[in-house]
Amino acid sequence: MEFISRFFNVPDRSFFLFGPRGTGKSTWLHARLPDALFLDLLDPALHRSLSARPERLRELLAGSPGTGTVVIDEVQRVPELLTVVHALMEEPSPPRFVLTGSSARKLRRGGVDLLGGRAVHRTLHPFMAAELPDFELESALQVGLLPLVLSAPEPADVLEAYASLYLQQEVQAEGLTRNVGNFTRFLEAVSFSHGGQLNMSAVARECEVGRKVVTAYVGILEDLLLVFRLPVFRKRAKRATVIHEKIYLFDAGVFRSLRPKGPLDRPHEIDGQALEGLVAQHLRAWAAYSRHEMEVFFWRTAGGTEVDFVVYGELGLQAFEVKNAARMHSSDLRGLRAFREDYPEAEAAVLYRGRERLRIDGIWCLPLQEFLRGIVPDRGLLVF
Repeated sequence: MEFISRFFNVPDRSFFLFGPRGTGKSTWLHARLPDALFLDLLDPALHRSLSARPERLRELLAGSPGTGTVVIDEVQRVPELLTVVHALMEEPSPPRFVLTGSSARKLRRGGVDLLGGRAVHRTLHPFMAAELPDFELESALQVGLLPLVLSAPEPADVLEAYASLYLQQEVQAEGLTRNVGNFTRFLEAVSFSHGGQLNMSAVARECEVGRKVVTAYVGILEDLLLVFRLPVFRKRAKRATVIHEKIYLFDAGVFRSLRPKGPLDRPHEIDGQALEGLVAQHLRAWAAYSRHEMEVFFWRTAGGTEVDFVVYGELGLQAFEVKNAARMHSSDLRGLRAFREDYPEAEAAVLYRGRERLRIDGIWCLPLQEFLRGIVPDRGLLVF
């Protein structure tokens, strides 16, 4: 697979770059920063050396005088290095440090030095449709948009191994849970909640573990950047809304690989979950890469009226419903109509599997593939 440019822009200052495994952090940085000094902590020898004596980082930099940028890959594997990096940044004319990681857990929970705000935090996401010249919706729904998966000769095989890779290299190796079997069952159970409100008690019953264990497991997934939550939109709320957040696995293909399939599982239901998750990951990446402050929410009243996504910030207020259907019906607009009654300034759109762009009662009805291909950071979502 040829190198594909990304919407992510390199900050001029030092920064942390987080992202799940397989999002292409190392590949992208090698291409964008070819003259940087790269220190890969997945290299066993380098890992041992810097773990035993973190201050050896000074010697490595002294051996490469004039280096303008230093990339430390998988920095969470030796978090003590951040103390040395902090000291180096206090010296005259320090290099720019780029610190990557696929897990923020050790850094956040280990009480290590996070550089006192001297390095901004950024995240690299799976590909966006507009980054891929040959994006196809059907393929994205089956195997997702992870660079690691799309670059493989057999994407489905890599995807099937992805969860196992995390279990072995992150969960087991770091001792994040004592019972990997329970955690594996939890991964399957949480896939049923993809795009829904997470009921901790129900998942606990399904996995036959305590509610506190499930809460801890969800925390592990968040720390490993495998899931994200959407809060409820409550600004100037005129109706009572639900409290619980929605949860999504970070990639539609990873969701597919974890979701059990059997004679009692409806393919159309699984397709619908994958479709909503694909839109969610695009909106999340768009907001993260945009220079304008934007946030993604959902809206659900206590009476059950729901809008899948609400995007709010400097570029306006938009509401989106996702429909796994090729034709539109009046009932498909019910949630958006209710939302616009409360927020008449909002733009609204239904994203569906059809081919025609429609406008019904002031609400856009847009083909999903067309919409996803048109999502570009810092450009409005409903600008045609």
